[in-house]
Amino acid sequence: RLQSCDAPTPDRCRRSPPARRLFSQPPARTPSPPSPLNSSRLAQIEALSTPAAPAPRLSPSSASTTMSASTLRASSGGRAATAPRLGRPQRTTALRVVAFVDNGSKKSTAGGKPWTVDSWRALPIVQQPTYPDKAEYKRVLDEIAQYPPLVFAGECRNLQNKLAKAAAGDAFIVQGGDCAEAFDAFNANKIRDFYRVMLQMGLIVAFGGGVPVIKLGRIAGQYAKPRSGDMEKIGDVELPSYRGDNVNGAEFTPEARIPDPQRLIKGYNQSAATLNLIRGFSSGGYGGLSRVAAWNLDFMAKSKEGSHYMDIAHRVDEALSFMSACGIDVNSPSLNTTDFYTSHECLHLDYETCLTREDSTTGKHYDCSAHYLWCGERTRQLDHAHLEFLRGVGNPIGVKVSDKSNPEDLITMIKAFNPDNVPGRLTIIVRMGAQKLRQHFPKLLQAVKDAGLVVTWQSDPMHGNTETVQGYKTRRYENVRAEIEAFFDVHDQMGTVPGGIHLEMTGDNVTECIGGGSNVESTDLESRYHTHCDPRLNAEQALEIAFYVASRLRKRREAVRAAK
Repeated sequence: RLQSCDAPTPDRCRRSPPARRLFSQPPARTPSPPSPLNSSRLAQIEALSTPAAPAPRLSPSSASTTMSASTLRASSGGRAATAPRLGRPQRTTALRVVAFVDNGSKKSTAGGKPWTVDSWRALPIVQQPTYPDKAEYKRVLDEIAQYPPLVFAGECRNLQNKLAKAAAGDAFIVQGGDCAEAFDAFNANKIRDFYRVMLQMGLIVAFGGGVPVIKLGRIAGQYAKPRSGDMEKIGDVELPSYRGDNVNGAEFTPEARIPDPQRLIKGYNQSAATLNLIRGFSSGGYGGLSRVAAWNLDFMAKSKEGSHYMDIAHRVDEALSFMSACGIDVNSPSLNTTDFYTSHECLHLDYETCLTREDSTTGKHYDCSAHYLWCGERTRQLDHAHLEFLRGVGNPIGVKVSDKSNPEDLITMIKAFNPDNVPGRLTIIVRMGAQKLRQHFPKLLQAVKDAGLVVTWQSDPMHGNTETVQGYKTRRYENVRAEIEAFFDVHDQMGTVPGGIHLEMTGDNVTECIGGGSNVESTDLESRYHTHCDPRLNAEQALEIAFYVASRLRKRREAVRAAK
């Protein structure tokens, strides 16, 4: 079997040829004892696949290949339907149970059928575009399927271990980024400014809250967006909805709204370049604690939050000087590198399937388009394709839930995604609005607690607080903060653990959300409203949220100390 990539760690990802066994035999080695959480599940699945044509060889240079786009004429779809079989030969698999299964392995569906990379295709699917040129679409998918993975399985496992700590209150997730990344906003300065704000937020929460911070960006792949309708109407003109830059264009013209397969290749290439820059920042010293003062953005220098941040930066500098004076090596990698992970909504399932590879170390499949994927409110139906795909990949995953979710369905969904109850595997992202959260969230928390299930709880205070003001979709900072406050309050009341926040934000000085320390008024919205989809917090508003979160974590830490 051909190795598709050599990872910088022993964890290597390879594409599983459709003609071979779904599970490869691991190299001979001394077996490690099973995890205590999984020791009761002593069953292993051996899959026997029907022979087919061998998989194509990987061309490492193919990621830079350019293609001429075909002229496309069609509208975008999104209705529930059985997904077409495109891009890869169908696998037929018979199962024989013989020994042990771990998280992410090929468990059976409720109907008894096994999970495979393509098993989702037999189920209803929503929020997918309809491409007019099926032959071109298939050719693009076949090409992407040969591209190198963007992330590695070992990185995903490292992230899952950190998320398990967040579930126990020993770490905290700061996740943020664009509502939808835009091709025309792709440049090194924007990536750097976003990265700097994420570092600042992480430092504020870690320093003030006293817990390690997991930095998780909505970046390097957040190009697809779900829509409330298949069509968008402005005046008397109705066109297919904009579904993200890797599907079609945001311009309200018939030509721009035609789904174009070439955009998937551009999305892959820009994701790869973004990841390359972020990896360089994270390992090359830019994310080191000795540079905390340099992370402040120029337009933040005279702001209240910028001033508060610089106070922390100076205290960190003083601490480093003291450590050096004590003989501690302040140039050690732990102080001069940082871990930064990528995430996006798992939406375009053909694309995600093309980048799903078998890990040679564990035999599990990982979606190598990002370290972490989440399933949105519009695609988390229990009997639909998105849940089926995500339940079988080894990545840590998230699911967004609103006040529409009831405890019974939530428990069923958690067990489907994480049947072995592995800590860190599943994050539940709550998006309700402050008032509804106080009413409905306690019931969900109690149900999960009573069932003995382990999840990481995260607040998305953005999507339950969207409104339209003077023709602009916006959010009020006060409402965003109020939902985070309610999130912490309910956890305090229930004796459960708040694990993180999930924000739509940017490193740019935009005017898309009203209020906060930046004093954005409704009349300011038109001045720097740049988002292609939903409104984002600007850098100053994002730091203000980080300071508030740090204060709540500090309060919890002090309460725990007092109880002891």
